Amino acid sequence: MKYRSIILLLLLPVFASAGPVKVQEKILANGLKILVKEDHRSPVVVTQVWYKVGSSYEHDGITGISHMLEHMMFKGTDRHPAGEFSRIIAENGGQENAFTGRDYTAYFQTLEKSRLPVSFELEADRMRNLHLLEKEFVKERQVVLEERHMRTDDKPRVKMQEHFMAMAYLTSPYRHGVIGWQSDIENYTLQDLEDWYRRWYAPNNAILVVVGDVVPEQVFSLAEKYFGPLQPSEIKPLKPRPEVEQLGIRRMTVKLPAKLPYLLMGYKVPVLHTAAEPWEAYALEVLAGVLDGGKGGRLPSRLVRGRQIAVSAGAGYDLGFRLTELFLLDASPVEGKTLEDMETALLGEIKQLQSELIFAEELERIKAQVLANAIYERDSMFYQAMQLGMLEAVGVGWQKVDEYVDNINRVTPEQVREVAKKHLVEDHLSVVYLDPQPIINNKPRKVIKGGRHAH
Repeated sequence: MKYRSIILLLLLPVFASAGPVKVQEKILANGLKILVKEDHRSPVVVTQVWYKVGSSYEHDGITGISHMLEHMMFKGTDRHPAGEFSRIIAENGGQENAFTGRDYTAYFQTLEKSRLPVSFELEADRMRNLHLLEKEFVKERQVVLEERHMRTDDKPRVKMQEHFMAMAYLTSPYRHGVIGWQSDIENYTLQDLEDWYRRWYAPNNAILVVVGDVVPEQVFSLAEKYFGPLQPSEIKPLKPRPEVEQLGIRRMTVKLPAKLPYLLMGYKVPVLHTAAEPWEAYALEVLAGVLDGGKGGRLPSRLVRGRQIAVSAGAGYDLGFRLTELFLLDASPVEGKTLEDMETALLGEIKQLQSELIFAEELERIKAQVLANAIYERDSMFYQAMQLGMLEAVGVGWQKVDEYVDNINRVTPEQVREVAKKHLVEDHLSVVYLDPQPIINNKPRKVIKGGRHAH
């Protein structure tokens, strides 16, 4: 689905694995969890530090502050002033960046294996010793505002999705985006950043993931040297903010300058962390594959190529979140067809899934795709580390990496029909239409350099 963020695309399938993961785990006295996986195919190491804080931890008035803090984490400590972090990594032949999600913020480097101490020293320093300066804060806040304009305000489908989420959710913190509302960004204070940093950036709220040409015991010893002296914080549990029961279908029309009309629909569904029965999350994953699993998916094959009523049509689901998620459907009509036609067609496909069993060949196709993706994922040290860190950050546990392929293979046609009947119901549905308005050509925005851009 083209409107999905880069980071979601990065994680699909969320945690496929073609075989045993063989991860070594250790927890330091200060609470830092360390996960190490050996991969000796090249003399490279990937390090990632994940903090269990993201936009779903925020409240009204400071939306987007986790993302803002991610930018400020590159602005220096007393030991390493602004710009030094990136310069040192580059001088050591490495690459680095960061990203913020709903449920986590992560920082990563890829380096030649002998440079691992460089990464650890820098990350340990900024974990507790970030020096927030007003001058850097004011400059970077403007960078974030420009990022919001370029990635949200100037992209009609993304802006529409932002309004859609605010309608679909009433009480869940998923109702606001990772970037935050513009008015909140404009009114951040340096103290807001300082408070957020002190509250969440601590070893006992972090996961250190290392994948590469390493020996686990040596990694643990090195981590003890650099991260062991850091003091933990008192991490108070978040107050629960469950989504209230939806009492009927919700609808919205968004009018924005755009080339094509667009439909977005979402059903509230459980994820692996919230499902009463874990198999339901895997069955929803298969259901999404039936609808939009490559060229053989029902939506592109039936609505785009078959009936030729849609320019595009797709579905999306991600079971790797902390809170209840949306099972999404989207479509753009061909000329002569309407958004109402698209909605009717999509609902027709859902109704068929609720009343009829999927075909055996569809299930086999999806299982073959999962296995192929699992083998591909195992080729990348970075993705291996991503899987481990994300699972830990959302509270599922890295051990689930081993179970993904087997659990997908256990899904039956009857289970796919059951989750469609149980969860894809009108009272769980939100619908938004994009009504395209004339596009007025404006001068391109001036891009302010700075910040991180891996979100």
